[in-house]
Amino acid sequence: MTGRVQDPTPLYAVLETQIAAGIAGGEFPLGSQLPTEDKLTQRFAVSRTTVRKAIQNLSDRGLIEIRRGTGTFVAQPRITQELTELTGFVEDMDALGLAATARLIDRIVVAADVDVAQHLDLAVGTRVMRIRRVRLANGVGMSLDVTYLPLEIGEKIVTHDLEVEPIFKLLEQRYDIPLIDAEYELEAVCADHDVAVALGLEPGSPIFLIERTSYSAGGRPVDYEKLYYRADLIRFRTRLARRKPAGV
Repeated sequence: MTGRVQDPTPLYAVLETQIAAGIAGGEFPLGSQLPTEDKLTQRFAVSRTTVRKAIQNLSDRGLIEIRRGTGTFVAQPRITQELTELTGFVEDMDALGLAATARLIDRIVVAADVDVAQHLDLAVGTRVMRIRRVRLANGVGMSLDVTYLPLEIGEKIVTHDLEVEPIFKLLEQRYDIPLIDAEYELEAVCADHDVAVALGLEPGSPIFLIERTSYSAGGRPVDYEKLYYRADLIRFRTRLARRKPAGV
């Protein structure tokens, strides 16, 4: 009589595969909370040590997110956005096959501080229009966009439904203000209270901050933005040409 061949696969790896299959098959939807450790232990008849090892491996693979004090959640897949040309959020998401929407927080006239004044080539204290929106892809908040426009332009832009109509499209197609190029500055920062609340994050969460100044004809700055992107949901990619050595 031949004895049963024991499966050499560790139990934690088996459990890891089962949970990953549940995520892929929709049993555990993106963004949803996984069952607690106790429930997973009971459901799959394994030890706590096995559950913890499987959960850690899934976290290392980026399939789930462990939020201390809150629980374990199915992670949203990180998208890759190309930084090769001047495009708006809607154009970027369309290129990725994602549905882009927006949620307007506010639109108010403010006095330009030193930073805003410098980027828009205005005197400090000049009144400008500030627009704040949360940008979503397939219903998931990806970024908080804070846009500053010269007042004469901003007063026209805010007459439109900014949850539906992209600002770039309005500038170019409605008001005949062509966007020629832009200057980008990107850095890693921690989410402050306002950014965290807007994006549903814990304060201090990692954020990509892009400062973008867009220019129209004649090098005229017409749009200055601070774009706060969730670092857990997006990465940026570009391709650079090699500078030719001097004298070649």
